[in-house]
Amino acid sequence: MSQPKPHLSFWQIWNMSFGFLGIQFGFALQNANTSRIFETLGAETSSLALFWLAAPVTGLLIQPIIGFYSDRTWHPAWGRRRPYFAVGALLASFALCLMPNSSALWMAVGILWIMDASINISMEPFRAFVGDMLPPAQRTAGFAMQSFFIGIGAIVASFLPWVFKNWFGISNVAENPGEIPDSVKYSFYVGAFMLFVTVMWTVFSTKEYPPPPGEQSDLRNREKRKIEDEEFYRNRFVRISLRLWILGSVLTALIFYQELEKELLVLGLGLVVFGTVFLIAAQFIRQGRSYLGFVHITKDFITMPRTMVQLAYVQFFSWFALFAMWIYTTPAVTSHIFHSSDPTTTAYNDGADLVSNLFGVYNGIAALAALFLPMLARKTSRRVTHFIALTCGGIGLISFYFVSDPFWLWFSMIGVGIAWASILSVPYAMLSGSLPPQKMGYYMGVFNFFIVIPQIIAGTVLGFLLVHVFSHQSIFIIVTGGVSILIAGLLSLRVSDQEEVEIKGK
Repeated sequence: MSQPKPHLSFWQIWNMSFGFLGIQFGFALQNANTSRIFETLGAETSSLALFWLAAPVTGLLIQPIIGFYSDRTWHPAWGRRRPYFAVGALLASFALCLMPNSSALWMAVGILWIMDASINISMEPFRAFVGDMLPPAQRTAGFAMQSFFIGIGAIVASFLPWVFKNWFGISNVAENPGEIPDSVKYSFYVGAFMLFVTVMWTVFSTKEYPPPPGEQSDLRNREKRKIEDEEFYRNRFVRISLRLWILGSVLTALIFYQELEKELLVLGLGLVVFGTVFLIAAQFIRQGRSYLGFVHITKDFITMPRTMVQLAYVQFFSWFALFAMWIYTTPAVTSHIFHSSDPTTTAYNDGADLVSNLFGVYNGIAALAALFLPMLARKTSRRVTHFIALTCGGIGLISFYFVSDPFWLWFSMIGVGIAWASILSVPYAMLSGSLPPQKMGYYMGVFNFFIVIPQIIAGTVLGFLLVHVFSHQSIFIIVTGGVSILIAGLLSLRVSDQEEVEIKGK
């Protein structure tokens, strides 16, 4: 049994969360400017969601792997999670400098893969860090502190293009078509610097608790690492594999013969890939190699705690909405309100700048809301707090449709900011108490599946909806996101948060 963790001071929680400030610099610049960069380099609006698939696919692959191996890492000087913080920060900073210097669309898409993978290497262990370092009663505050830094980092990063244009007179429109404006380039350079410096602050200012005696020797012992009930899980993996193969093959054939958009093939092929993963795991068990990390990752995925399964549905609808917002806010605002879809016009670039500022505002609101969410959770519950916050976000997104004066979009973003603060903290606080400590990193990584899978689905279906259902009117994608986040709020009321019940019962 693990020893009770001591309460940490405000500044200790501050230091261990400070790296999220820089990480969000990277994510905010990516979220607010990637569609702009893609369109500047010649991407069609209907293809944006497909190009954005780079981000969730890398998260799907990277986070569980990083989580699994960070659980099994220990260095006397560097600790368990901090080596991953440092490596990810170095790679992500390099990618941020490359992104605005892309000379072709294919290059920008490739760098997005590298950038998102690198940011994920740093970000995933930060979630497990809170579970490692804080006692249950402080976890909501710990994740709220992360949300605070996320909000501060994002608001500053999102406003950077506007700041460089209006404060320093740096051009917001490139001299030649197909070039990225200097205001965007300089913003990415500042983001790279901030990401590296803040993450390294956490690396050098926080010390981790050593693993329990004997844990590392057990991890090196193959026999002790073998899973129990090998035959049961081998047969179960085979059954799951066959179901996924059949479902994926039927879906792929349907898309092909109905001549639907080719990006929808990602869904069918994704099911086939997952089916193959389970088949490989079953084969490893048959060979007597159930000690392999690949087998453990597969087995733990289908035996995740009940609270995690319930939160998966909440996360699905929340992040589907967010991905729709990140991809389509720029084309929705520029076409619906500024009445321009041409990246070479002043109206389009003014609208794109407004979107960047709006993203900064919702992150600023999130930073403020993060300070009050723990208090609201104590007065009500974490489930009710999340429901209220997501309802605010849904109303905010739906209101975009009714806005004709750009001024009123600032008020729409207040609701989005409240929802964003809760999405970044409350689900993780509910989840961490249901996870076994020795698998905290892995399950936090798997939890990312329910962030990236809805993003992958969004990336494959939103373009289809835009063309065939919404007649190329991006604003209806934003409304769809609002409805999705309202559904997430209702589902949050069903989550079993046993740890909170135990804390309040003491």
